Amino acid sequence: MSNNVYEVPQSKRGHLPVKLLYVTKSKYDKDWHSTNHTHHFTELLYITKGRGTFVYSNKEVPIQEHDLIVINPNIEHTEKSGPDYPLEYIALGIQGLAFSSSEDPCLQVTFFNYKQEQKVYLSYLYELIEEVESQKEDYELIIQNILEILLLKMMRKKAFNMEKTSSEKISKDVAFVKNYIKQHFREEINLDILAEVGHINKYYLAHSFKKAFGVSPIEYLIQTRIRESKILLETTNYPISNISTFIGFSSQSFFAQSFKRVTNLSPSQYRNAQNSKKGKTRKSKSSK
Repeated sequence: MSNNVYEVPQSKRGHLPVKLLYVTKSKYDKDWHSTNHTHHFTELLYITKGRGTFVYSNKEVPIQEHDLIVINPNIEHTEKSGPDYPLEYIALGIQGLAFSSSEDPCLQVTFFNYKQEQKVYLSYLYELIEEVESQKEDYELIIQNILEILLLKMMRKKAFNMEKTSSEKISKDVAFVKNYIKQHFREEINLDILAEVGHINKYYLAHSFKKAFGVSPIEYLIQTRIRESKILLETTNYPISNISTFIGFSSQSFFAQSFKRVTNLSPSQYRNAQNSKKGKTRKSKSSK
């Protein structure tokens, strides 16, 4: 008989000062575009399938399956899916930390590839999703522990540090609602629906959301739809009525009214202006 006993010493590190705000699993459809946005917290994106580019600070970085992207707070960013291999990813919103490295103390975004260790990291990510979806007893405690294990394993494997952030505190419920709007802005949404999905009183939601992000939830929804419509107006020949329906507006007239309020142009004026700019750019290049 053998009996190996391993003494476990007291850890010198306490619990990480982090809080999981949301977990989401996303998949690009053919005509789906992400829009430029920022968070007051750190976001992790793990690419589970597909290829594309990650856009930030006027840079476009190729991304592929099993890439992990760490986006520090207040960095404007978006992602673009490749046409042949649509992106699928898991995103975590994490409050209370930012990432840095000795080479770049002002780190904005960092990229890693976990292809060799994919089974380990995906098992934790899918377990987070399962716990959040099932919401069984003590799931909040379990997801907190899973998150800490995931972050500590990342720190052990890669050369970067985590720093406690002193950024504006945003409640988990309000951050979830903001992310829900980003993912579902094409659907029928009103304040009652947002309050229901966020499990929060609608009056408190309206107050807390505006305090955190400077606009009401519905105004943020409209701005998100307008950003998407600008991409479609610039890159497609879809009729304006189709674009209005596709991005979730209840009528073309309300779309036109909202678009002009935000941009000071009608949708058709915006499209013509963008086409004119492209024409001038092509002429300039051909004359060289």
